Amino acid sequence: MKLSLGFSPCPNDTFIFDALIHQKIDTEGLSFDVHYEDVETLNQKAFGAVLDVTKLSYHAYAFAANDYVLLDAGSALGFGVGPLLITKDPALAERLCTADNDEVIAGTSLTVGIPGKYTTANFLLGLAFPQLAHKEEMVFSAIEQALIDRHIDLGLIIHENRFTYQDKGLYKVMDLGDYWERTTGSPIPLGGIVASRRLPDDIKYKINRVIRRSVEFALANPESGIDFIRSHAQEMSEEVMYKHIELYVNRFSVALGSEGRAAIHALFTRAWALQLVPQTSKELFLQSEI
Repeated sequence: MKLSLGFSPCPNDTFIFDALIHQKIDTEGLSFDVHYEDVETLNQKAFGAVLDVTKLSYHAYAFAANDYVLLDAGSALGFGVGPLLITKDPALAERLCTADNDEVIAGTSLTVGIPGKYTTANFLLGLAFPQLAHKEEMVFSAIEQALIDRHIDLGLIIHENRFTYQDKGLYKVMDLGDYWERTTGSPIPLGGIVASRRLPDDIKYKINRVIRRSVEFALANPESGIDFIRSHAQEMSEEVMYKHIELYVNRFSVALGSEGRAAIHALFTRAWALQLVPQTSKELFLQSEI
């Protein structure tokens, strides 16, 4: 059986899916037509129920729960893995770090570049800095350059950019993952893997098994997919590539477990309370896991 599968070209995703798509493990008769897209494009495709299986942001899942069920394997959660709010202006970074944010932001027209409206990163930004109303959506990899060129005042970075921004003369305002951890005590849920509700239940469980098997193979054989991972990592150094994998692929990628599920529930509970996501997703979410 052939299924359409979407994930990003970032090292954590290519690391996780290498063994699955290259038949290094038993895929139980499944094969995959792979679509490589940035996370916000994957979110938008999920809203249209385009793919059979896809990576998406947990924030976006609230808007796609009618069509997709959350899988237990393949997620990106963890401590110290959150998005960073950065700037080109060290004085602005210092003011936002040390002063009352309301006072600093009030009356300004600060523009923040975000990697997508439905990313978990943007959700966290809304929790930490609800006053930042002027947002510009852009591909995550373009945010650093937009700051350098002073097209935006602040940038919300994800993925490997957390390892490179300082080398480009940029300054951290806040680690939003750290903000989440301090306020909730939970790991931050960034992205998960979902399967179409149209698929038979036995196929959904089979997909989850082979994804888990692929993650386990990758962790046990970390150099097995190096050429594949590098081919999608653009100009990223091997050191940054492995830092990226180490940061985002962990025990929660093998299986969410009770701690991972509790963290996801905490994220959605806050989102529902603040009316940031549809209330209609609540019942589906609570029943939605393979």
